[in-house]
Amino acid sequence: MIAQIYAATSVADALKMVELGVDQVGFVAGDYGEVFGELTFAQARAIAAALKGRATSSALTMSTDVAEIERMAEAVQPDIIHISSDTEAVGVEAMRELRRRLPKTIALMKAIHVGGSESIDTALQFAAVAEILLLDTKVTGMPGVGATGMTHDWNISREIVAQVGQQARVILAGGLVPANVGAAIAAVQPWGVDSNTGTNLRGDPVKKDWERVREFVQQAKMTRET
Repeated sequence: MIAQIYAATSVADALKMVELGVDQVGFVAGDYGEVFGELTFAQARAIAAALKGRATSSALTMSTDVAEIERMAEAVQPDIIHISSDTEAVGVEAMRELRRRLPKTIALMKAIHVGGSESIDTALQFAAVAEILLLDTKVTGMPGVGATGMTHDWNISREIVAQVGQQARVILAGGLVPANVGAAIAAVQPWGVDSNTGTNLRGDPVKKDWERVREFVQQAKMTRET
């Protein structure tokens, strides 16, 4: 079971996550004034470079412009680009264009807003143009998909995992914390699990609670082994 944790804001944060067993370290690459934890491309590049050979780096972008996302990829050089804007803001054709422009060494991860059963068809469409699907929660009034601290219907996520099959890897996100990640894995059977707000210090939108990170990873790995 892959454990992905957002959002590192420094090289020290990223390396601490690695120390605690995190497989994929996420950070926000782009200082656009939209979400907490935004970094300049130079800061994000330093984290990606520090993770080489240690863990997978995942650079989150809120940009909806293909050329700007390509510019970020060239500047930061992450292992994964996480497209976290509203699901349809970077549509299937734009994702296909990104895949055409970017080197195959960079995987594309598309955030899918899991709402009703229509989310299954949406996920299947994007599975054709992204190596990884991140099943997350959208809240009206918040930018993009995710970082809400709220769960969604795991039954729909489980069906997405079943129908996507081998087309794309699926990471479950949305309100996951140490106390519920084991149940989430059992219910959905994803390739990986993700935590952002659920492993922060309580009341802080950026700083990580290292004990909660440790426990989240342990619970995820324990579930994999049972």
